[in-house]
Amino acid sequence: MSEFISWCMEHLNYWTITFLMTLESTVIPIPSELVVPPAAYRAAADGSDLNVILVVLCATLGANLGALINYVAARYLGRPIVYAFANSTFGHLCLLNEEKVQHTEQYFTDHGAIATLIGRLVPGIRHLISIPAGLAKMRLSHFLLYTTIGAGLWNICLAAIGYALQSVVPEDQLMQKVKEYSHELGIAMIVLAVVVVGILIYKGRKRK
Repeated sequence: MSEFISWCMEHLNYWTITFLMTLESTVIPIPSELVVPPAAYRAAADGSDLNVILVVLCATLGANLGALINYVAARYLGRPIVYAFANSTFGHLCLLNEEKVQHTEQYFTDHGAIATLIGRLVPGIRHLISIPAGLAKMRLSHFLLYTTIGAGLWNICLAAIGYALQSVVPEDQLMQKVKEYSHELGIAMIVLAVVVVGILIYKGRKRK
């Protein structure tokens, strides 16, 4: 499996982007930073067969598919099975454990359905936020809407980084720069999430 994933990384096209981002949104530890920026970087090159807009669309489609897998599994298997998987050997290989699931579930409980959107922007929660949404039996249409918006915003930001770096950074230095910028982007997204939640809480109290 690891060899196949490595092959996909070396042969990025619309199909492999969608596939890798689907895995990224489940429990397979493939950071989106390793997929979207390199794809956008190549899309910015002269004569490339990739289009940066289609890169974002395919990445967002993959994120939706992966999130939907988590959502359906959590909704129909239930909490005991989800936590048993998190504590299993395979779950640990996927860098998953009970504490991470509990943290994500608490995040969803604290922020409600909007957590599905905001959670897609927060590192460490992004790929797991669909699990508590499924456990809570969130309406599927709302889940897909929020996931699409959140994943789309994140992918646009990552694609912008890769696209902008194409003209100033050699390809062998790309991932180092992406790591730097994505860390700053993650902090910015957390700040944005806090602001959005604060506004929603304020409006909710004002309405009451």
